[in-house]
Amino acid sequence: MSDLTLEVNEADFQTQVLESPIPVLVDFWAEWCGPCKMLAPIVDEIAAEYGDKLRVVKVDADANPAVLQRYGIMGIPTLLLFKGGRDVERITGFKPKDKILSKLEPHLS
Repeated sequence: MSDLTLEVNEADFQTQVLESPIPVLVDFWAEWCGPCKMLAPIVDEIAAEYGDKLRVVKVDADANPAVLQRYGIMGIPTLLLFKGGRDVERITGFKPKDKILSKLEPHLS
């Protein structure tokens, strides 16, 4: 995890994600997940480039199963974009940066 992302758990998901005044990209990941490790630098780049329009947080799937269950996440890595307290975009599995941005950018204006 980088300095640009925040680790979020079940206890602070409501305040850090759902009540955020700006859109929040949530990266659901696990330490043992190879595709999650491949996606991590891309997520960090997005956090650096879009920091003024977007908050980026990470949720450890193993430590927070209730959050995954609440949002129907069946596989990781999964990126969920929350805007106004609801999930508006879902990206499952490893995707290149341009594919991720094509899904996120319409929600960031």
